[in-house]
Amino acid sequence: MPSRKNRPILILSPKLLWGSLAGLLHINLPEVQRTIGRRLIRNAKVLRLAVYQPDIAPNLGAMIRICACFKVPLDIIEPCGFPLSVKALRRSAMDYADIADLTRHDSWQTYLKTREAGRLILLTTGAACDLWDFDFQAGDTLMMGRESAGVPDDVAATCDHHVRIAMPGGGRSLNVSVAAGIALAEGLRQTRPANG
Repeated sequence: MPSRKNRPILILSPKLLWGSLAGLLHINLPEVQRTIGRRLIRNAKVLRLAVYQPDIAPNLGAMIRICACFKVPLDIIEPCGFPLSVKALRRSAMDYADIADLTRHDSWQTYLKTREAGRLILLTTGAACDLWDFDFQAGDTLMMGRESAGVPDDVAATCDHHVRIAMPGGGRSLNVSVAAGIALAEGLRQTRPANG
């Protein structure tokens, strides 16, 4: 019998262990990993993006892609200005809809009842505070309005802060998905953990 020092040691990496268990139990491992990741995101204080009644499907698709890439949860507040179906989401967001953390709300009132705790930050061209001067906090939700009309006065009044992206080069406004990407990048830069 080999001595204790000479016995072979079986070392399983977490990836190998999960893969072995998944195979034995016939589990779709990528789906389990996505589900666990989404639960961790929902339980952590992270930035979120909320889109109020979007008018243009490709813009929503671009915001879904941005949120998937930045690992930021997205709240879609309906009704939309286009039919919002799984097929439409897949067409406008490509395969990013499958990896994005999306929550659909059938109305503004439903969103208010079920939204995550934290400040609601409205991105609007009419704000006095520049994005670069605003202090983001973990748990903030960035709100984007409709491409055609922004948000109604009662929705704007509900928001805790109003922020704008300064455009020294002129122009009336940025595309809503471009503005969302700029604002999220700045918010994430400010709220990232110290170890990066």
